[in-house]
Amino acid sequence: MRVDKYLWCVRYYKTRSMATEACKKNHITVNGNNAKASRDIFPSDVITFRKDQITQTITVLDIPLNRVAAKLVDMYRKNDTPPEVYAHLELLKLAKEHYRKTGDGRPTKKDRRDIEDFGNNTEI
Repeated sequence: MRVDKYLWCVRYYKTRSMATEACKKNHITVNGNNAKASRDIFPSDVITFRKDQITQTITVLDIPLNRVAAKLVDMYRKNDTPPEVYAHLELLKLAKEHYRKTGDGRPTKKDRRDIEDFGNNTEI
């Protein structure tokens, strides 16, 4: 099975074209080598790919015939990504939320003035 189709089947990418694009950008490696989208994979291959600012590593256990349900994904892959990587991702999410809430848009004039006043209130 092609590597882009496999990553789509085990639900790492929403569409197969997104997986193909990741291969073109050299975000996916198989057994340590950069992989083209058409590269065949086999059980026991190790796939490393970068997605959502983290590098994930999975081992192929079996080849699915079609896209599988989310509950059945663990039958076809073994996730070898260390837990520290996921903790780092949570920290990144918290850092983004601290700066500005999602959906607030650009800062208003009042926000800009408040920021400038905060920076100018340095008393010695």
